[in-house]
Amino acid sequence: MVYSDKLNFAVIGCGMLAQSQHIPNIAHSKKMVLHTCCDLSDDSLRTCKDKFGPLKTSKDFNAVINDTEVDAICVATTEKLRLPIIAAAAKANKPVYCEKPLARTLEEMYEIQSIVREAKIPFCVGHNRRSSPAMREAHTIFRSHMDNPKPCPWRFDREGSKRPLLADNGKAAISVRINDDWYSWKSWVFDKQQAPFGPMLFEMTHFTDICNWFLAAEPVEVVAMEQGLLNHAVIVRYKTGELASLVMCANGTFGYPKELYEAFGNGGAVVVDHMLEIRTAGIEDVPARKVYPMLTDRHPTIGTEAGLLGWLAKKQAACKEAAESNDPMRIFTAEPDKGHAHALELFVNEILGDGPIVCGVDDAVMATRVAFAAIKSAAEHRVVKLSEI
Repeated sequence: MVYSDKLNFAVIGCGMLAQSQHIPNIAHSKKMVLHTCCDLSDDSLRTCKDKFGPLKTSKDFNAVINDTEVDAICVATTEKLRLPIIAAAAKANKPVYCEKPLARTLEEMYEIQSIVREAKIPFCVGHNRRSSPAMREAHTIFRSHMDNPKPCPWRFDREGSKRPLLADNGKAAISVRINDDWYSWKSWVFDKQQAPFGPMLFEMTHFTDICNWFLAAEPVEVVAMEQGLLNHAVIVRYKTGELASLVMCANGTFGYPKELYEAFGNGGAVVVDHMLEIRTAGIEDVPARKVYPMLTDRHPTIGTEAGLLGWLAKKQAACKEAAESNDPMRIFTAEPDKGHAHALELFVNEILGDGPIVCGVDDAVMATRVAFAAIKSAAEHRVVKLSEI
């Protein structure tokens, strides 16, 4: 397919996520045009028209997909509507960016995978952490170290040549900690019709995808425990010996960073704190610490040291403002760059043949399979093999 200088995107599903991320990111892009906003809600379409100025609005996703002016589709509906939209886009040979998780059920997920593979359309799933500047650099550092380790001269090698040969020597492990506050969750989260598996699916796929990506290995079994809807602990074992552990707690606070990733292997460490900073140790020729810009910072004169400590200072100021003004939305300031805009920009490169696959359907299916294995493990109180999923 031949495209013009900028790709015309249609966004189908114009709720809070789309209005806070995908729609403004497309509207402000130098590579994309916000061509159409499509939703069943008149209020949502009116808001989109007034705030972001799409060329068209519509309530009919089939008409939008088959509009010859539309080059690509961004799907941000709830999971129950994604399969028919993706099927229609595949039939029309239109590239698709789809929010995660890919589907509500394994059956729908595998059907989507089959449709995308058969149509051979460019397809990207919104595991946006992969496109965060901090995560991309951390991944590059870690994979380079794992594939071509450079031993540190100061590593304490007590036994030297007498060290035993261990089969798991050099194998990597990653730890992921997620801190969330369930008071902020939208009502659909508690609706078993819309979210039958809760955050073990709609949140966990973000983090199982990152583990698979960093470890570059095939997951083979999962064991998980949960305490109701809010607290989860998951361990994933990989075919070649790697391990991932994930702890997700929704009884936490927005006053502290949400995500901490710690990857270890070959005597080295790469740590990503809330996508605000990378810290490394035991890896030659890389910085010990690097910080990354924050988005929508209302307090540029506070926390000028940047990184984690700078963010904490800014957050404390924001929380004070929120309390004094009785407006909890004031707590949101200086947010980490989680990669939403970059994911779409990189997907445009993929569509045009100028870049690699960002997060394809097969990677998304694997991340979702791990999440479903964790769901099954927690429910049945046993280790679950991926071959069962």
